[in-house]
Amino acid sequence: MKRLQGIFAAVVLCAFFATLAHAQMGMNFFKKPAMASMFRPVVGNGAVYQSTSSGSAPQRTMEMLVVGKDMADGKEAYWLEFSIPFNQGTMYSKVLVTKDDFQLHRTVFQMPGQPAMEMPSNFSQRAAASENIEDNLKKWAQVGTESVTVPAGTFACTHWKKNDGTSDVWSNDTISPFSMVKSVTSGSTEVLVKILTGAQDHITGPVQPFNPMVFQQLAGAARQNQ
Repeated sequence: MKRLQGIFAAVVLCAFFATLAHAQMGMNFFKKPAMASMFRPVVGNGAVYQSTSSGSAPQRTMEMLVVGKDMADGKEAYWLEFSIPFNQGTMYSKVLVTKDDFQLHRTVFQMPGQPAMEMPSNFSQRAAASENIEDNLKKWAQVGTESVTVPAGTFACTHWKKNDGTSDVWSNDTISPFSMVKSVTSGSTEVLVKILTGAQDHITGPVQPFNPMVFQQLAGAARQNQ
């Protein structure tokens, strides 16, 4: 069961933490120029990114949206939704993130043809902690401003560079939720292909408590896709 839990956690949050890994945005404890400013959630707004990897890997598209505003532990929080291709359909996951400290408080997902479910309350905190976000943030610095052209247009960007020289991110404050226009890492490039407005929550119907049986469904679907 623990192995299946690990697999499922990776599927539910892969889009969310992939964004963090490439853009490294959002935490107030970051001691270099305020990369926290990259997190600019606006309800109804979003972005579509295209990822290209070296070799023969196909291009991938990821959509991220700000679909709601809420409170968590007395703080302003936003629902961020991500789409994940899954088993000949799309799985949607959304996380509730507090704006000031960028902490995850709730995680909801909906697999194709299944009811929406919410993970246990301690799941999001454990998953976030496992990503070492704080350590990653400390490795970045602002190095200047540049004009960057991507499929979505040309943007005046702030250029961030990882200290070891392996990754670069270009950001523009008008992009929600994460300001990212382009990201280049070893073997992978992500570019903004479309800015979204009027976004709606794709997770529909009542949200049920998490059912462990979903692990069995996930394992079966993963075997079919191998």
